[in-house]
Amino acid sequence: MTGFAKLHALLVDDDPSAQVCRDLPESACREQPRNYGVHVVSLSLTRIGEGLADPKLVLAWLLDAIGMPTWALGLLVPVRESLAMLPQLAIAARIRRLPIRKTVYVSGCVVQGAAIIGFGLLGWWEQMFTGTAIGAVAIALIAAFALGRSLCSISFKDVLGKTVAKGQRGSVSGTAGTIAALATLLLAVAYATGWIPLTVPVVAGMVALGGLCWMLAALVFGSIREEPGATAGGVDGLAAVIAQLGLLRSDAGLRRLIVTRALLLSSALAPPFYIALSGDNAVSGLGSLGPFMVASAAASLASTYIWGRLADRSSRRVLMLAAMLAALANAIAAIVALAMPHLLDAASLLPALLFALMVAHQGVRLGRSVHVVDMADSDNRATYTALSNSVIGLVLLAGGIFGIIAQWLGIGVVLAIFTVMATLAIWAAAGLDDVQAT
Repeated sequence: MTGFAKLHALLVDDDPSAQVCRDLPESACREQPRNYGVHVVSLSLTRIGEGLADPKLVLAWLLDAIGMPTWALGLLVPVRESLAMLPQLAIAARIRRLPIRKTVYVSGCVVQGAAIIGFGLLGWWEQMFTGTAIGAVAIALIAAFALGRSLCSISFKDVLGKTVAKGQRGSVSGTAGTIAALATLLLAVAYATGWIPLTVPVVAGMVALGGLCWMLAALVFGSIREEPGATAGGVDGLAAVIAQLGLLRSDAGLRRLIVTRALLLSSALAPPFYIALSGDNAVSGLGSLGPFMVASAAASLASTYIWGRLADRSSRRVLMLAAMLAALANAIAAIVALAMPHLLDAASLLPALLFALMVAHQGVRLGRSVHVVDMADSDNRATYTALSNSVIGLVLLAGGIFGIIAQWLGIGVVLAIFTVMATLAIWAAAGLDDVQAT
Protein backbone atom coordinates (compact mmCIF):
# COMPACT_ATOMS: atom_id res chain seq x y z
CA MET A 1 0.00 0.00 0.00
CA THR A 2 1.43 3.40 -1.02
CA GLY A 3 1.58 6.38 1.29
CA PHE A 4 -1.28 8.00 -0.62
CA ALA A 5 -3.43 4.87 -0.22
CA LYS A 6 -2.61 4.75 3.50
CA LEU A 7 -3.91 8.30 3.79
CA HIS A 8 -7.20 7.18 2.25
CA ALA A 9 -7.40 4.28 4.71
CA LEU A 10 -6.71 6.59 7.64
CA LEU A 11 -9.30 9.20 6.69
CA VAL A 12 -12.33 7.38 5.27
CA ASP A 13 -12.08 3.61 5.60
CA ASP A 14 -14.18 3.73 8.77
CA ASP A 15 -17.10 4.85 6.58
CA PRO A 16 -18.99 1.96 4.89
CA SER A 17 -19.50 4.12 1.80
CA ALA A 18 -15.72 4.20 1.36
CA GLN A 19 -15.83 0.55 0.36
CA VAL A 20 -18.23 1.23 -2.53
CA CYS A 21 -17.49 3.04 -5.80
CA ARG A 22 -20.94 4.43 -6.47
CA ASP A 23 -20.25 6.15 -9.77
CA LEU A 24 -16.79 5.03 -10.90
CA PRO A 25 -15.84 2.30 -13.38
CA GLU A 26 -13.94 -0.68 -11.98
CA SER A 27 -10.60 0.50 -13.39
CA ALA A 28 -10.93 3.88 -11.64
CA CYS A 29 -12.19 2.22 -8.47
CA ARG A 30 -8.98 0.21 -8.12
CA GLU A 31 -6.93 3.40 -8.20
CA GLN A 32 -9.24 5.36 -5.90
CA PRO A 33 -7.34 4.90 -2.58
CA ARG A 34 -4.11 6.20 -4.07
CA ASN A 35 -5.79 8.99 -6.04
CA TYR A 36 -7.68 10.11 -2.94
CA GLY A 37 -4.39 10.65 -1.12
CA VAL A 38 -2.89 12.50 -4.08
CA HIS A 39 -5.88 14.85 -4.12
CA VAL A 40 -5.56 15.57 -0.39
CA VAL A 41 -1.82 16.28 -0.51
CA SER A 42 -1.97 18.43 -3.64
CA LEU A 43 -4.99 20.43 -2.51
CA SER A 44 -3.42 20.94 0.93
CA LEU A 45 -0.35 22.47 -0.71
CA THR A 46 -2.42 24.93 -2.76
CA ARG A 47 -4.43 25.92 0.32
CA ILE A 48 -1.22 26.50 2.29
CA GLY A 49 0.00 28.66 -0.58
CA GLU A 50 -3.19 30.69 -0.32
CA GLY A 51 -2.53 31.24 3.37
CA LEU A 52 1.05 32.38 2.81
CA ALA A 53 0.00 34.81 0.04
CA ASP A 54 -3.55 35.81 0.98
CA PRO A 55 -4.43 38.56 -1.55
CA LYS A 56 -6.84 40.30 0.81
CA LEU A 57 -4.28 40.67 3.60
CA VAL A 58 -0.70 39.63 2.90
CA LEU A 59 -0.40 40.78 -0.72
CA ALA A 60 -2.28 43.98 0.07
CA TRP A 61 0.15 44.76 2.90
CA LEU A 62 3.21 43.96 0.79
CA LEU A 63 2.11 46.00 -2.22
CA ASP A 64 1.10 48.98 -0.11
CA ALA A 65 4.43 48.84 1.71
CA ILE A 66 6.41 49.05 -1.55
CA GLY A 67 4.41 52.00 -2.89
CA MET A 68 1.63 50.58 -5.02
CA PRO A 69 -0.95 53.35 -5.72
CA THR A 70 -4.41 53.10 -4.22
CA TRP A 71 -6.18 52.90 -7.59
CA ALA A 72 -4.28 49.72 -8.40
CA LEU A 73 -4.69 48.27 -4.92
CA GLY A 74 -8.45 48.58 -5.30
CA LEU A 75 -8.39 46.46 -8.45
CA LEU A 76 -6.72 43.41 -6.90
CA VAL A 77 -9.77 41.56 -5.61
CA PRO A 78 -12.16 42.35 -8.52
CA VAL A 79 -9.56 41.30 -11.11
CA ARG A 80 -8.69 38.17 -9.16
CA GLU A 81 -12.27 37.01 -8.62
CA SER A 82 -13.74 37.90 -12.01
CA LEU A 83 -10.90 36.53 -14.15
CA ALA A 84 -10.93 33.33 -12.13
CA MET A 85 -14.56 32.69 -13.05
CA LEU A 86 -15.57 34.47 -16.25
CA PRO A 87 -13.28 32.61 -18.71
CA GLN A 88 -14.63 29.23 -17.72
CA LEU A 89 -17.40 29.09 -20.32
CA ALA A 90 -14.78 29.09 -23.08
CA ILE A 91 -12.38 26.84 -21.17
CA ALA A 92 -14.97 24.12 -20.53
CA ALA A 93 -15.38 23.26 -24.21
CA ARG A 94 -11.64 22.94 -24.72
CA ILE A 95 -11.17 20.80 -21.62
CA ARG A 96 -13.92 18.55 -22.91
CA ARG A 97 -11.72 17.63 -25.88
CA LEU A 98 -8.98 16.28 -23.62
CA PRO A 99 -9.31 12.62 -22.57
CA ILE A 100 -6.82 13.25 -19.73
CA ARG A 101 -7.60 16.49 -17.90
CA LYS A 102 -5.15 16.49 -15.00
CA THR A 103 -2.68 18.34 -17.23
CA VAL A 104 -5.00 21.36 -17.20
CA TYR A 105 -4.91 21.47 -13.40
CA VAL A 106 -1.13 21.03 -13.36
CA SER A 107 -0.76 23.92 -15.82
CA GLY A 108 -3.03 26.10 -13.69
CA CYS A 109 -0.97 25.39 -10.57
CA VAL A 110 2.26 26.28 -12.37
CA VAL A 111 0.78 29.58 -13.60
CA GLN A 112 -0.48 30.46 -10.11
CA GLY A 113 2.82 29.53 -8.51
CA ALA A 114 4.81 31.59 -11.00
CA ALA A 115 2.55 34.61 -10.45
CA ILE A 116 2.85 34.43 -6.66
CA ILE A 117 6.63 34.02 -6.87
CA GLY A 118 6.52 37.12 -9.07
CA PHE A 119 4.90 39.05 -6.21
CA GLY A 120 7.72 37.96 -3.93
CA LEU A 121 10.34 39.09 -6.44
CA LEU A 122 8.50 42.39 -6.85
CA GLY A 123 8.79 42.89 -3.10
CA TRP A 124 12.52 42.19 -3.13
CA TRP A 125 13.26 44.35 -6.18
CA GLU A 126 10.79 47.17 -5.53
CA GLN A 127 13.52 49.82 -5.75
CA MET A 128 13.72 49.12 -9.50
CA PHE A 129 10.14 50.30 -10.11
CA THR A 130 8.09 53.46 -9.73
CA GLY A 131 4.77 53.29 -7.89
CA THR A 132 2.82 53.25 -11.14
CA ALA A 133 5.02 50.50 -12.56
CA ILE A 134 4.52 48.45 -9.39
CA GLY A 135 0.77 48.83 -9.85
CA ALA A 136 0.90 47.74 -13.49
CA VAL A 137 3.08 44.71 -12.73
CA ALA A 138 0.91 43.71 -9.78
CA ILE A 139 -2.30 43.86 -11.82
CA ALA A 140 -0.67 41.77 -14.55
CA LEU A 141 0.48 39.21 -11.97
CA ILE A 142 -2.92 38.98 -10.28
CA ALA A 143 -4.57 38.60 -13.70
CA ALA A 144 -2.22 35.72 -14.54
CA PHE A 145 -2.89 34.19 -11.14
CA ALA A 146 -6.64 34.44 -11.71
CA LEU A 147 -6.44 32.78 -15.12
CA GLY A 148 -4.42 29.94 -13.62
CA ARG A 149 -7.00 29.64 -10.88
CA SER A 150 -9.71 29.42 -13.55
CA LEU A 151 -7.95 26.44 -15.13
CA CYS A 152 -7.66 24.73 -11.77
CA SER A 153 -11.22 25.42 -10.68
CA ILE A 154 -12.92 23.77 -13.61
CA SER A 155 -10.46 20.91 -14.13
CA PHE A 156 -10.20 19.93 -10.46
CA LYS A 157 -13.88 19.13 -10.11
CA ASP A 158 -13.83 17.15 -13.35
CA VAL A 159 -10.79 15.08 -12.35
CA LEU A 160 -12.15 14.64 -8.82
CA GLY A 161 -15.40 13.28 -10.23
CA LYS A 162 -13.46 10.78 -12.39
CA THR A 163 -11.10 9.55 -9.66
CA VAL A 164 -12.97 9.72 -6.33
CA ALA A 165 -16.43 8.23 -5.81
CA LYS A 166 -19.53 10.07 -4.65
CA GLY A 167 -19.66 10.06 -0.86
CA GLN A 168 -15.92 10.72 -0.41
CA ARG A 169 -15.34 13.91 -2.39
CA GLY A 170 -16.31 16.31 0.36
CA SER A 171 -13.74 14.84 2.74
CA VAL A 172 -10.99 15.55 0.18
CA SER A 173 -11.62 19.29 0.38
CA GLY A 174 -12.44 19.12 4.07
CA THR A 175 -9.22 17.34 5.01
CA ALA A 176 -7.07 19.60 2.84
CA GLY A 177 -8.76 22.66 4.29
CA THR A 178 -8.09 21.49 7.84
CA ILE A 179 -4.40 20.83 7.14
CA ALA A 180 -3.95 24.19 5.44
CA ALA A 181 -5.91 26.00 8.15
CA LEU A 182 -3.51 24.69 10.79
CA ALA A 183 -0.54 25.99 8.81
CA THR A 184 -2.27 29.34 8.22
CA LEU A 185 -3.18 29.62 11.90
CA LEU A 186 0.46 29.20 12.86
CA LEU A 187 1.37 31.91 10.34
CA ALA A 188 -1.32 34.24 11.70
CA VAL A 189 -0.09 33.77 15.28
CA ALA A 190 3.48 34.40 14.14
CA TYR A 191 2.45 37.66 12.47
CA ALA A 192 0.26 38.72 15.40
CA THR A 193 2.99 38.12 17.98
CA GLY A 194 5.83 39.54 15.92
CA TRP A 195 7.69 36.22 15.75
CA ILE A 196 7.74 36.75 11.97
CA PRO A 197 8.84 40.39 11.48
CA LEU A 198 6.57 42.52 9.35
CA THR A 199 9.29 43.74 7.02
CA VAL A 200 9.12 43.82 3.24
CA PRO A 201 11.93 41.30 2.62
CA VAL A 202 10.54 38.78 5.13
CA VAL A 203 6.95 39.01 3.94
CA ALA A 204 8.08 38.86 0.31
CA GLY A 205 9.98 35.68 1.15
CA MET A 206 6.89 34.12 2.74
CA VAL A 207 4.88 35.05 -0.36
CA ALA A 208 7.46 33.41 -2.62
CA LEU A 209 7.32 30.30 -0.42
CA GLY A 210 3.58 30.23 -1.07
CA GLY A 211 4.29 30.20 -4.81
CA LEU A 212 6.60 27.23 -4.36
CA CYS A 213 3.73 25.40 -2.64
CA TRP A 214 1.71 25.69 -5.87
CA MET A 215 4.65 24.35 -7.87
CA LEU A 216 4.94 21.34 -5.58
CA ALA A 217 1.17 20.82 -5.77
CA ALA A 218 1.46 20.64 -9.56
CA LEU A 219 4.15 17.97 -9.26
CA VAL A 220 2.04 15.89 -6.87
CA PHE A 221 -1.19 16.22 -8.86
CA GLY A 222 0.58 15.07 -12.00
CA SER A 223 0.93 11.62 -10.42
CA ILE A 224 -2.85 11.00 -10.35
CA ARG A 225 -3.85 7.91 -12.31
CA GLU A 226 -6.72 9.26 -14.37
CA GLU A 227 -8.76 7.18 -16.78
CA PRO A 228 -9.40 8.76 -20.22
CA GLY A 229 -12.78 10.50 -20.32
CA ALA A 230 -15.31 11.14 -23.04
CA THR A 231 -14.30 13.84 -25.51
CA ALA A 232 -17.44 14.15 -27.63
CA GLY A 233 -19.69 17.16 -27.36
CA GLY A 234 -17.08 19.90 -27.01
CA VAL A 235 -18.12 23.09 -28.83
CA ASP A 236 -16.14 26.32 -29.10
CA GLY A 237 -16.97 29.99 -29.34
CA LEU A 238 -20.40 31.59 -29.44
CA ALA A 239 -22.17 28.26 -29.99
CA ALA A 240 -20.74 26.97 -26.71
CA VAL A 241 -21.83 30.08 -24.82
CA ILE A 242 -25.36 29.92 -26.22
CA ALA A 243 -25.72 26.20 -25.59
CA GLN A 244 -24.44 26.43 -22.04
CA LEU A 245 -26.46 29.51 -21.14
CA GLY A 246 -29.52 27.58 -22.26
CA LEU A 247 -29.03 25.36 -19.22
CA LEU A 248 -30.15 28.28 -17.06
CA ARG A 249 -33.58 27.94 -18.65
CA SER A 250 -33.77 24.17 -18.96
CA ASP A 251 -32.07 22.97 -15.76
CA ALA A 252 -33.99 24.14 -12.69
CA GLY A 253 -31.56 22.47 -10.28
CA LEU A 254 -28.56 24.29 -11.71
CA ARG A 255 -30.46 27.58 -11.79
CA ARG A 256 -31.43 27.17 -8.14
CA LEU A 257 -27.84 26.40 -7.15
CA ILE A 258 -26.58 29.52 -8.91
CA VAL A 259 -29.18 31.68 -7.14
CA THR A 260 -28.16 30.13 -3.82
CA ARG A 261 -24.48 30.78 -4.52
CA ALA A 262 -25.18 34.38 -5.52
CA LEU A 263 -27.03 35.06 -2.28
CA LEU A 264 -24.29 33.37 -0.26
CA LEU A 265 -21.67 35.71 -1.69
CA SER A 266 -22.53 37.74 1.39
CA SER A 267 -20.28 35.40 3.39
CA ALA A 268 -17.34 36.14 1.08
CA LEU A 269 -17.89 39.90 0.76
CA ALA A 270 -18.51 40.69 4.43
CA PRO A 271 -15.06 40.14 6.07
CA PRO A 272 -13.43 43.38 4.81
CA PHE A 273 -16.33 45.32 6.30
CA TYR A 274 -15.77 43.64 9.67
CA ILE A 275 -12.17 44.81 9.55
CA ALA A 276 -13.22 48.32 8.51
CA LEU A 277 -15.78 48.35 11.32
CA SER A 278 -13.03 47.68 13.83
CA GLY A 279 -11.66 51.13 13.06
CA ASP A 280 -8.52 49.74 11.45
CA ASN A 281 -9.04 49.79 7.71
CA ALA A 282 -5.52 50.83 6.77
CA VAL A 283 -4.14 48.29 4.33
CA SER A 284 -0.67 48.42 5.89
CA GLY A 285 -1.97 47.64 9.37
CA LEU A 286 -1.27 43.94 9.17
CA GLY A 287 0.03 43.73 12.71
CA SER A 288 -3.27 44.88 14.19
CA LEU A 289 -5.13 42.49 11.89
CA GLY A 290 -3.51 39.55 13.62
CA PRO A 291 -6.63 38.67 15.66
CA PHE A 292 -8.73 38.61 12.48
CA MET A 293 -6.19 36.38 10.74
CA VAL A 294 -6.21 34.05 13.74
CA ALA A 295 -10.03 33.99 13.75
CA SER A 296 -10.18 33.19 10.04
CA ALA A 297 -7.58 30.42 10.24
CA ALA A 298 -9.13 28.94 13.39
CA ALA A 299 -12.53 28.85 11.69
CA SER A 300 -11.10 26.86 8.80
CA LEU A 301 -9.28 24.51 11.14
CA ALA A 302 -12.36 23.91 13.27
CA SER A 303 -14.88 23.41 10.50
CA THR A 304 -13.58 22.31 7.11
CA TYR A 305 -13.26 18.59 7.75
CA ILE A 306 -16.65 18.47 9.51
CA TRP A 307 -18.33 20.43 6.71
CA GLY A 308 -16.76 18.07 4.18
CA ARG A 309 -18.09 14.94 5.84
CA LEU A 310 -21.53 16.53 6.27
CA ALA A 311 -21.52 17.57 2.61
CA ASP A 312 -20.95 13.95 1.59
CA ARG A 313 -24.25 13.16 3.30
CA SER A 314 -26.23 16.24 2.21
CA SER A 315 -24.66 19.26 0.53
CA ARG A 316 -28.13 20.85 0.51
CA ARG A 317 -28.31 20.85 4.30
CA VAL A 318 -24.75 22.12 4.58
CA LEU A 319 -25.67 25.15 2.46
CA MET A 320 -28.75 25.77 4.59
CA LEU A 321 -26.80 25.57 7.86
CA ALA A 322 -24.03 27.78 6.51
CA ALA A 323 -26.57 30.37 5.37
CA MET A 324 -28.18 30.38 8.82
CA LEU A 325 -24.82 30.95 10.53
CA ALA A 326 -23.84 33.71 8.09
CA ALA A 327 -27.17 35.45 8.61
CA LEU A 328 -26.73 35.29 12.39
CA ALA A 329 -23.18 36.67 12.38
CA ASN A 330 -24.03 39.50 9.97
CA ALA A 331 -27.20 40.35 11.86
CA ILE A 332 -25.34 40.75 15.15
CA ALA A 333 -22.64 42.84 13.49
CA ALA A 334 -25.25 45.04 11.79
CA ILE A 335 -27.21 45.60 15.00
CA VAL A 336 -24.05 46.51 16.89
CA ALA A 337 -22.92 48.89 14.15
CA LEU A 338 -26.29 50.61 13.81
CA ALA A 339 -27.63 50.63 17.37
CA MET A 340 -24.84 49.78 19.84
CA PRO A 341 -21.56 51.09 18.42
CA HIS A 342 -20.03 51.36 21.90
CA LEU A 343 -19.77 47.56 21.93
CA LEU A 344 -17.20 47.79 19.15
CA ASP A 345 -14.70 48.83 21.81
CA ALA A 346 -14.64 45.20 22.97
CA ALA A 347 -11.53 43.83 21.32
CA SER A 348 -12.89 40.30 21.00
CA LEU A 349 -16.36 41.00 19.57
CA LEU A 350 -15.60 41.46 15.88
CA PRO A 351 -12.97 38.69 15.70
CA ALA A 352 -15.51 36.35 17.33
CA LEU A 353 -18.16 37.31 14.78
CA LEU A 354 -15.62 36.91 11.99
CA PHE A 355 -14.87 33.43 13.30
CA ALA A 356 -18.56 32.50 13.02
CA LEU A 357 -18.81 34.07 9.57
CA MET A 358 -15.75 32.21 8.30
CA VAL A 359 -17.09 28.91 9.64
CA ALA A 360 -20.19 29.65 7.56
CA HIS A 361 -18.07 30.58 4.54
CA GLN A 362 -16.20 27.28 4.72
CA GLY A 363 -19.57 25.52 4.68
CA VAL A 364 -20.64 27.54 1.65
CA ARG A 365 -17.45 26.70 -0.26
CA LEU A 366 -17.58 22.99 0.49
CA GLY A 367 -21.34 22.65 0.15
CA ARG A 368 -21.61 24.27 -3.27
CA SER A 369 -18.49 22.51 -4.57
CA VAL A 370 -19.70 19.04 -3.58
CA HIS A 371 -23.24 19.81 -4.74
CA VAL A 372 -22.24 20.77 -8.29
CA VAL A 373 -20.00 17.69 -8.61
CA ASP A 374 -22.63 15.27 -7.29
CA MET A 375 -25.58 16.74 -9.19
CA ALA A 376 -23.74 16.32 -12.51
CA ASP A 377 -22.34 13.30 -14.31
CA SER A 378 -19.13 12.83 -16.25
CA ASP A 379 -20.74 14.21 -19.42
CA ASN A 380 -21.79 17.61 -18.06
CA ARG A 381 -19.74 18.17 -14.89
CA ALA A 382 -17.24 20.54 -16.50
CA THR A 383 -20.04 22.50 -18.18
CA TYR A 384 -22.02 22.87 -14.95
CA THR A 385 -18.92 24.07 -13.12
CA ALA A 386 -17.97 26.55 -15.84
CA LEU A 387 -21.45 27.99 -16.25
CA SER A 388 -22.12 28.44 -12.55
CA ASN A 389 -18.70 29.98 -11.92
CA SER A 390 -19.01 32.34 -14.90
CA VAL A 391 -22.41 33.62 -13.78
CA ILE A 392 -21.10 34.13 -10.25
CA GLY A 393 -18.12 35.97 -11.73
CA LEU A 394 -20.49 38.45 -13.37
CA VAL A 395 -22.29 38.92 -10.07
CA LEU A 396 -18.97 39.55 -8.32
CA LEU A 397 -18.22 42.38 -10.73
CA ALA A 398 -21.13 44.22 -9.16
CA GLY A 399 -19.76 43.63 -5.66
CA GLY A 400 -18.01 46.98 -5.68
CA ILE A 401 -21.36 48.67 -5.12
CA PHE A 402 -21.26 47.64 -1.47
CA GLY A 403 -18.24 49.86 -0.91
CA ILE A 404 -20.21 52.80 -2.30
CA ILE A 405 -23.17 51.97 -0.06
CA ALA A 406 -20.86 51.77 2.96
CA GLN A 407 -19.40 55.18 2.15
CA TRP A 408 -22.82 56.80 1.73
CA LEU A 409 -24.95 55.01 4.32
CA GLY A 410 -22.50 53.28 6.64
CA ILE A 411 -21.10 49.80 7.16
CA GLY A 412 -24.04 48.77 9.32
CA VAL A 413 -26.40 49.16 6.36
CA VAL A 414 -24.16 46.96 4.20
CA LEU A 415 -24.08 44.27 6.89
CA ALA A 416 -27.87 44.46 7.14
CA ILE A 417 -28.09 43.85 3.38
CA PHE A 418 -25.76 40.87 3.77
CA THR A 419 -28.06 39.56 6.50
CA VAL A 420 -31.04 39.71 4.15
CA MET A 421 -29.06 37.97 1.40
CA ALA A 422 -28.00 35.13 3.70
CA THR A 423 -31.55 34.75 5.00
CA LEU A 424 -32.88 34.45 1.45
CA ALA A 425 -30.14 31.89 0.78
CA ILE A 426 -31.65 29.61 3.44
CA TRP A 427 -34.88 29.53 1.44
CA ALA A 428 -33.03 29.06 -1.85
CA ALA A 429 -30.90 26.18 -0.52
CA ALA A 430 -33.96 24.46 0.94
CA GLY A 431 -35.31 24.09 -2.60
CA LEU A 432 -32.23 22.25 -3.90
CA ASP A 433 -32.38 18.54 -4.65
CA ASP A 434 -30.77 16.20 -2.13
CA VAL A 435 -28.31 14.94 -4.74
CA GLN A 436 -26.38 12.63 -2.39
CA ALA A 437 -29.55 10.54 -1.95
CA THR A 438 -29.69 9.61 -5.65
